[in-house]
Amino acid sequence: MSEVTTAAAVPTHCPYCALQCGMNLRPAASEELPAEVVDRTDFPVNRGALCGKGRTAPAVLSSRVRLTEPLVRCPDTGALKPATWEEALSAVAEGLHRTRADHGSDAVGVFGGGGLTNEKAYTLGKFARLVLGTSQIDYNGRFCMSSAAAAHQRAFGLDRGLPFPLEDIPKTGCVILVGSNLAETMPPALRYLTELKENGGRLIVVDPRRTRTAEQADLHLAPRPGTDLALALGMLHLVVAEGRVDEEFVAARTEGWEAARAGAMSHWPEHVERITGVPVPRLREAVRMFAEAETGMVLTARGPEQQSKGTDTVGAWINLCLATGKAGRPLSGYGCLTGQGNGQGGREHGQKADQLPGYRKLDDPAARAHVAGVWGVDPDVLPGPGRSAYELLDALGGEVKALLLMGSNPVVSAPRAAHVEERIRSLDFLAVADVVLSETAELADVVLPVTQWAEETGTTTNLEGRVLLRRRALTPPPGVRSDLEVLHGLAALLGWEKGFPTDPEEVFGELRRASAGGPADYSGISYRRIEDEQGVFWPCPETGSGEPDHAGTPRLFLDRFATPDGRARFVPVVHRAAAEETDAEYPVVLTTGRVVSQYQSGAQTRRVAELNAAAPGSFVELHPRLAERLGVDDGQPVAVVSRRGRAVAPARITTAIRPDTVFMPFHWPGEGRANTLTNPALDPVSRMPEFKVCAVRLERA
Repeated sequence: MSEVTTAAAVPTHCPYCALQCGMNLRPAASEELPAEVVDRTDFPVNRGALCGKGRTAPAVLSSRVRLTEPLVRCPDTGALKPATWEEALSAVAEGLHRTRADHGSDAVGVFGGGGLTNEKAYTLGKFARLVLGTSQIDYNGRFCMSSAAAAHQRAFGLDRGLPFPLEDIPKTGCVILVGSNLAETMPPALRYLTELKENGGRLIVVDPRRTRTAEQADLHLAPRPGTDLALALGMLHLVVAEGRVDEEFVAARTEGWEAARAGAMSHWPEHVERITGVPVPRLREAVRMFAEAETGMVLTARGPEQQSKGTDTVGAWINLCLATGKAGRPLSGYGCLTGQGNGQGGREHGQKADQLPGYRKLDDPAARAHVAGVWGVDPDVLPGPGRSAYELLDALGGEVKALLLMGSNPVVSAPRAAHVEERIRSLDFLAVADVVLSETAELADVVLPVTQWAEETGTTTNLEGRVLLRRRALTPPPGVRSDLEVLHGLAALLGWEKGFPTDPEEVFGELRRASAGGPADYSGISYRRIEDEQGVFWPCPETGSGEPDHAGTPRLFLDRFATPDGRARFVPVVHRAAAEETDAEYPVVLTTGRVVSQYQSGAQTRRVAELNAAAPGSFVELHPRLAERLGVDDGQPVAVVSRRGRAVAPARITTAIRPDTVFMPFHWPGEGRANTLTNPALDPVSRMPEFKVCAVRLERA
């Protein structure tokens, strides 16, 4: 990282994960590297630290790797050819209009992304519901933390990833980290766990692999993938059996304990050991460490959440927090480590199938009336809830015949990816707005090149619920427009001359009004406040004329939970099998995840030479005993076969994984595409697909 003076640099934030690390960015006179990253030590989340992805993020700004002009598919040759913006926008408007006229509004779908700013997510939802009149809108954040969001809502009445700031983590007594490899997914956050241990706190990591994060733990529990629910219930059973329930807290601040207790009591330790593979003594040690700590937190990530029972699994960990009195108190609670850069804000403001801005429910008459009033329309104009992300993708080419897609690459990132790719190819019309020619964009009829993080101003909301401001630091290439300009242009062509401004601060002003009074109330937040205060935590309502500004809410639930009576809800749950268990034909469990040098579908990071050198391609991580049975050596190609397809990648043999489990990262397309294999079975509440568990067999390739 550059050590030069920051005088001419613009303060902004990393474009990747939900930490939204602070950085300074200075323009550089180079086509290869249009900007350089300079230290920004004043931002409290990362204090200047950046991972390799953040440090090399300016490489994707280069015109050599990004889109710089619109592309339209030539009807004669079938190839994508350069076009003017007028031609491209007209083609998109015509495709969407023709589909609506021939098949109705719900034949048009919209698919968004968890990396879009709040302003873009808000405008995309408004565009879908007003201009297109469609209910068929969702986003890839459904694949990120929807199960945790649903469990949050059930237990606490409000969903915010972390109900406390990151700075509280090192000060607590014990952290249980479930299904997260922070050392690789959010490297700057690992210091919070290091400081926790330096302060005398204890760390328990739950992961079927001995990851770099698990190596930091005082206790590592390695359950079989898909059994996290049983593990949490087994721990709650021991809390009850050993008399460790905080009876005073349970009586004063919760409801539903007896039913939850009854569910846990059927999960005695030996039964849980048979399900999970975690020995009873280690289970007892985990309970002792957590229950005896004066304060404690449970933090979950995609491991327990990306399951067909993810909502119940997260609910079981929340029950453990409630039963031990480790929620709604300082330095204690349950939190979810959001993945995508704006995964939190992306679902709060309207691109999720069932939600309106401010985290309002689309089927709530009062919510509809409020947002319709801000938009200047009759509430009856707003369509109802639509399909969830995978269900929307599965409907492509059938009931949904045209799709507008922004900031997502489902050809690589969706479960059962070969099927999703087939559905995308079957569309009558596909328009994609992106910064690079992703694998999904390659299939589009029209590709619209849009600005990147460093070339536009806008807000994001990080995993703490801290609303942040990314400042424009560079002038975009001449052939590139912002997503707001794209939606403005399309709206005008489709008959909406007003209501879709291109200035992000003007959009944020409208978002503030639309969110006012909702669960995610941003009405008291302004660009100026964000700059002055290093971000503002929602909810932050506008206080009214003559009153002091609301301070924002770094810590939720200290006085009451967000339920009607202010009490948290225990939710009774019991363990159930994964949607697809192993058998004689598919005897091994596949689980998937990330590596430190790539991000999500890799559409951007795979274009950075330094990152590709560190992580050049997919691999299959397997235990030596499994490799010996298969007869493969390290580095030899292995075929992984599920009921949905076949992927081939080099073997990576290690004792850091269970002998009954294999791991593949999901960043790559082609024959090593892990999501060719994954199971789209959905959680009944969150509609989260079961990315983390499926049955496979291995073959020598």
